[in-house]
Amino acid sequence: MNSFAMHGHARLPRVCIIGAGIVGTATAFFLARSGCDVTIVERGTVGGQASGVNFGGVRCHGRDPSELPLAMRSRTIWYRLAELIGHDCDFEAPGHLKIARSSAEMDTLTRWFDIGRAHDLDVELLDRTQLMRRFPWLASDIVGASLCKGDGFANPRLVAPTFARAARALGASVLEGSAVTAIDRLQGGGFRVSGANFNALEADVVVNAAGAWAASLGLPFGAAAPTVTRAPQMFVTEPTARFIGPVLGLVSGDIYLRQSVRGNVIFGGGQGHIDPGGIRSHPDETTFARTPALMRNLIPALTHTALLRSWTGLEANTPDGLPVIGTSAGHDGFIHAYGFSGHGFATGPGVGETLSELILRGQTRIDLTSFHPDRFNTIARPATL
Repeated sequence: MNSFAMHGHARLPRVCIIGAGIVGTATAFFLARSGCDVTIVERGTVGGQASGVNFGGVRCHGRDPSELPLAMRSRTIWYRLAELIGHDCDFEAPGHLKIARSSAEMDTLTRWFDIGRAHDLDVELLDRTQLMRRFPWLASDIVGASLCKGDGFANPRLVAPTFARAARALGASVLEGSAVTAIDRLQGGGFRVSGANFNALEADVVVNAAGAWAASLGLPFGAAAPTVTRAPQMFVTEPTARFIGPVLGLVSGDIYLRQSVRGNVIFGGGQGHIDPGGIRSHPDETTFARTPALMRNLIPALTHTALLRSWTGLEANTPDGLPVIGTSAGHDGFIHAYGFSGHGFATGPGVGETLSELILRGQTRIDLTSFHPDRFNTIARPATL
């Protein structure tokens, strides 16, 4: 346990969080609520990268079993969002419907059904007849589906800024437009974080939550995950009468879709282009033609619904699709939290609470072994500071 951990010590840690996405701001909120001295350093604006431009899905459905404890912890926070941070961020929980278009995909859903039930999730398998009876607006060529009740969605444009505002109200500092240029270890312990637009900060703990740029930022501190940056492409339609209940997703991953509280249909699928320099991305014309066609094929009632716009955002993907969470061997005090591979929005609040627990207590009730930063080049050790 760290010398500054809560029990038996007077001083709480000073924490510097790099990145003001959902993971960084949620971590700051939970630490500030415990009385920590917390500073978030963000190169751009709060929620200005992947955390603010993603699909907004909040699901346990279909996840790798090792991620389910984090996802379920997050779900509890999502349900309490308004109470915790003062706004529900348009969170709704109409369930998540994962759709199979072949018998092989239906077999995939059947296998995960047992995993979901083993984790006490309310999961239901539906054959084609049951599906058409309950969701008659779906295309008739679907084989079956799996419905996970309690899942839902939120507005990604609201979540990180609202967590940041709540953290500020508890005393945290948020520095926007502040790119980090150097992180140095101090001889007496801790770190010095330097940047071009802010005074150097000293911290006992640094949390690397810099999203698509986290791997390179944390390389001197054992970030060994060989991440690949991708730019998922999203779309939104004009508002229409609300008739789509649950969040939808194909087993193939070709399209995922939901209807917002205002009636707009938000959907994603395919990849955009990453601009030179790796800071921005833009939509791909081929994807712009292909994904809306999939939407209209899946839900014929949307055939004549107009598209308003398309956009992309950058995210880091790991080889095994699991995030990097924890410290590398020999680099205590420097915590990695990145590589969420396109499904980190839902787990963000739970990751924040878990990292707060890890920093303050030296351990956490969530098993983070599967996410260890060293798993790609060595035998993982338990995730403790």
